[in-house]
Amino acid sequence: MIGSATPVRRNRPLRLAVAALTTLFAVLGFGSGTGAAHAASGGAVVSMGDSYISGEAGRWQGNSDTVSGSRSGTDRAYVNGGYDPTVVYGPTYSSGCDRSDTAEVASAAGLPGARFNIACSGATTTNVLRAADGGQSYKGEAPQADQLAQIAANNAVRTVVLSIGGNDLGFSSVITACVEDYEVWYSYCHGTQQQNIAAALPGAMANVGRAIDSINAAMTADGYTAGSYRIILQSYPSPIPRSAENRYPESGWSRTDSGGCPFWNGDSDWARDTLIPEISSALRTEAQTKGVQFLDLQDAFQGHEVCAASAQLATSSQPPSPVASEWARFLTTGATQGTMQESFHPNAYGQRALGQCLSLIYAQPTGDFACDNTPGRDASGMTLTALP
Repeated sequence: MIGSATPVRRNRPLRLAVAALTTLFAVLGFGSGTGAAHAASGGAVVSMGDSYISGEAGRWQGNSDTVSGSRSGTDRAYVNGGYDPTVVYGPTYSSGCDRSDTAEVASAAGLPGARFNIACSGATTTNVLRAADGGQSYKGEAPQADQLAQIAANNAVRTVVLSIGGNDLGFSSVITACVEDYEVWYSYCHGTQQQNIAAALPGAMANVGRAIDSINAAMTADGYTAGSYRIILQSYPSPIPRSAENRYPESGWSRTDSGGCPFWNGDSDWARDTLIPEISSALRTEAQTKGVQFLDLQDAFQGHEVCAASAQLATSSQPPSPVASEWARFLTTGATQGTMQESFHPNAYGQRALGQCLSLIYAQPTGDFACDNTPGRDASGMTLTALP
């Protein structure tokens, strides 16, 4: 229902094929840490987990509905008159891990040591665990905690940053269901999806805890002691705004045709004000249980979400900018711009903002923090607030 009224079927050809929607991207997805090599200057930082930290969608800076050329300057892979995603994702484009050059750990300023990004788009907690703990390889790579062990044996790892849990919760299925309910079934998704999330949340958070335990085990096996390194568990920023902050009306099809945010108001409000905060709260509880730091990112993209009223699409006369543009990738079927799996992930602007958040919490050796942006500023306006 929309307010108190049931959504009404509209007579209009669908722009998004049902077949494409039912196979919608894995929404969440995200190198080679200090045993014998404790002499590394400053200590290394290792980024682990899923797509929200691997750098998925870093190909894009803002969004544009222009489908040719540089897409109004938003496509960073447009080079020499063609498209080469490897200039952004390097060799990980072929595997689908999509570690971009603007990924959080790559964008963070002021980190004195080496940086390693072993996160992979689509990863679950099972792909983080050591093989000895039941971990599984993914996209041709060893479990991430085993990769961490190799890094830690040769580098003085001081910080491990982890983003995980979204794929365990079935985030992809949630997004797919909500898009289909807007485009195909003209009904709300949030009632059923809230039930699905509630059922999956305890198990997913238990798996996040297992992943933290496995990371600690890998570090201990390499000779690290408690207190010689730290783990920062982070939550997820909301890629879409609440309905009152959407620049497109709910009626008509501008949310699909131009905006790339095909969600009913009720589902948008649920996602922004219930789902994302609920996941953040659960992750913080798990971080506290395991004695690791927590970085709350749920409001990091406030005002820069896909279709936010305070942001805009890039055009030939209004090029993209980190102040005026969206910080998350809009929905694409993959037919005209990039790949489907990039949808609703932090784009290059968003990743630089998250990198600034990492820089800020890196300077805080203890404590839990929320990271937010400053209206009218780019990534340099990100600020930390201590959580009680």
